[in-house]
Amino acid sequence: METNYKDYDYEKSIERIDDILNKQDTSFEELENFPSKDKLTFKNGFYVYATALFVDIRDSSNLSDKHKRPSLAKIYRSFISEVIATLNGNDKCKFINIDGDCVSGVYETPRKVDLDSVFKDAYTISSMVDILNCKLKKNNIQEIKVGIGLDYGRLLLIKAGFAGSGLNEVAWMGDALNIASKLCSKANKETYNEIVASYAVYSKLNEKNQELLTYIGHDDNLSIDYYGGNIIRTDMNEWYKENCT
Repeated sequence: METNYKDYDYEKSIERIDDILNKQDTSFEELENFPSKDKLTFKNGFYVYATALFVDIRDSSNLSDKHKRPSLAKIYRSFISEVIATLNGNDKCKFINIDGDCVSGVYETPRKVDLDSVFKDAYTISSMVDILNCKLKKNNIQEIKVGIGLDYGRLLLIKAGFAGSGLNEVAWMGDALNIASKLCSKANKETYNEIVASYAVYSKLNEKNQELLTYIGHDDNLSIDYYGGNIIRTDMNEWYKENCT
């Protein structure tokens, strides 16, 4: 976010901290569906069930060793642009975040069919990366590998920032974000699978999509079972075969 200059007053800061910490936990309401952003204030919050998707470039530090900054900029811009385009193309995706070379999305998924649409986004990204690698190779730029992680669970939605300054953002908190991020780190690294999903996601997918994933194991630290797969989107793969092989 862009800054909005205002002299810092530590006494006002103390008042704001006390005001935030003294709020009752009852200010955080349970909802079945996502609230509109205009319902969020600096004094409330909402619990919702949602699906988190994380996608990250593997071994990105090696890219900086092999390419100068203009080439790196092309890699990151292409990758981030098309991941965002994929997430933004799903009307269930309500929040997109960029953190370095990691892109994440939070989806409103009250129905099982909504989880299937998130899963489709995951393998669409996988096929998009194949096409991107085709283009990178033709431009003498190193190809990339990615990992994609998925989890479903209860998240807290709040408005965070500096009241009265115009500097604020919607913030999400909860285990589903942490688990999706951790599973993303496993994908195409600890396991050969590019897509890794928690049991919470796997159990809600339709039978056809479940058959595309295989059981990998149990993570004692996260206390979850997880599943993985290398899945392509057929129409995109046809383009890849016609133009890149």
